[in-house]
Amino acid sequence: MALTKEVKVELIGDYKTHDTDTGSSEVQIALLTRRLNDLNDHFKSHKKDHHSRRGLLRIVSRRRKLLDHLKTEDLKRYQDVITRLKIRR
Repeated sequence: MALTKEVKVELIGDYKTHDTDTGSSEVQIALLTRRLNDLNDHFKSHKKDHHSRRGLLRIVSRRRKLLDHLKTEDLKRYQDVITRLKIRR
């Protein structure tokens, strides 16, 4: 269920802020969002998988912290990320 190397490279390429960027908030949020979407698909067919649900909650919490950090650091980058990832309505 982990992300493949090709998917990670594609996401990093889409959300990087400069040429050698692999760990900026935008990249981390994009990777976590992709993992959350994959886990949501998993839970549609495995409703009683409570152990993985705990991991899902940890990922949501980590993404929330990164989004809060980005919001306080640079509001424009925050708004850009949430619109590109379609996180908020």
